[in-house]
Amino acid sequence: MDNCIFCKIAEGKIPTNKVYEDENYLGLLDIAPLNKGHVQLIPKKHYRWVWDVPDFGGYWEVARKVAKAQMKALNAPMVEFLTHGMDVEHCHIWIVPIYKDEAFIKSEERKSFSDSEMKDIADKIRKEI
Repeated sequence: MDNCIFCKIAEGKIPTNKVYEDENYLGLLDIAPLNKGHVQLIPKKHYRWVWDVPDFGGYWEVARKVAKAQMKALNAPMVEFLTHGMDVEHCHIWIVPIYKDEAFIKSEERKSFSDSEMKDIADKIRKEI
């Protein structure tokens, strides 16, 4: 889709901090993360909803791979998956690390990290995949 930001990212038209990429999927750090290491996992082809992805199971296998890498790289005891898809009309799975003393993420509370911190976080996750 011409106006879809995730399609533009998948096509390489917008720079991003990639943590995962294969022929079908792209994992990138969220630019307004809910927590350190928050990843958006998107299919490179445009689908509106997560359940529209033809290889639904394969999509979730990649999400699991990213989550395990986040836990190891960032010392996160758990990860939360969210798929409500209201912000961008291109399906995406939020993979959000949860750290000590946190129960669940509050979606209205966004965090901010410098460009160098984002690059460092992405490098750490990528090394564990």
